[in-house]
Amino acid sequence: MRSSVGRRQVAAGDQDVRLVELRAAVARLRRRLAVLPADFPDRVIAEEALADLAAMTAHGVPEVARLRRSLLLIAGSIGSVSALSPYLAEVRDAVDLFGGPPSR
Repeated sequence: MRSSVGRRQVAAGDQDVRLVELRAAVARLRRRLAVLPADFPDRVIAEEALADLAAMTAHGVPEVARLRRSLLLIAGSIGSVSALSPYLAEVRDAVDLFGGPPSR
């Protein structure tokens, strides 16, 4: 049995493509943040939220609300650091694979 997730396929018994993409995006952003020479006030918040995201993906499919909360913390803490923008966008896109933002 296969279900469509965006343009990607997730097969029963296979590793969830959404988790693979989120893990990879989080890892890339964590690496870029680690080598960023600039220090900024909310760096620790970003590092902790990224660590939380990484931990969530290690234990199966995480709750969308928790993913979005972590994404908001990360975006709020590093959103003004233009060097990290493309990597933050990758994390946001990967979180979106789990479901869009809640409707109002």
